[in-house]
Amino acid sequence: QKQFVESGGALVQPGGSLRLSCVASGSTLDYDAIGWFRQAPGKEHEFVAGISSDGGTTRYSDSVKGRFSVSRDNAKNTVSLQMNSLKPDDTADYVCAAGTFYSVHFYPKPGMYPFWGQGTQVTVSS
Repeated sequence: QKQFVESGGALVQPGGSLRLSCVASGSTLDYDAIGWFRQAPGKEHEFVAGISSDGGTTRYSDSVKGRFSVSRDNAKNTVSLQMNSLKPDDTADYVCAAGTFYSVHFYPKPGMYPFWGQGTQVTVSS
């Protein structure tokens, strides 16, 4: 059973940076696309970023493009999300998810990811 542990969430001031990590256990991530989603209170999961199994393809939501960067190290079963120029609207619980598919078209679709982590809280506030 694939399991994830996210870390790196914190309280940060607007304009600040955070680096989130998603570490998998129980199974390799070598064949999985990984998506980062976020969920604010009372809202549905919102796609943030996705990365292909080999790290060669990425996709970002328009709201984070140019500010966030997703990367992975399959040797360490780890996927990271570097978040810069954070805004109050970025406040949410951030969660990583894994799915075995190849088309970048599917990255934003939560239903394509059968395995989800527990999330890490990011709060952007002065």
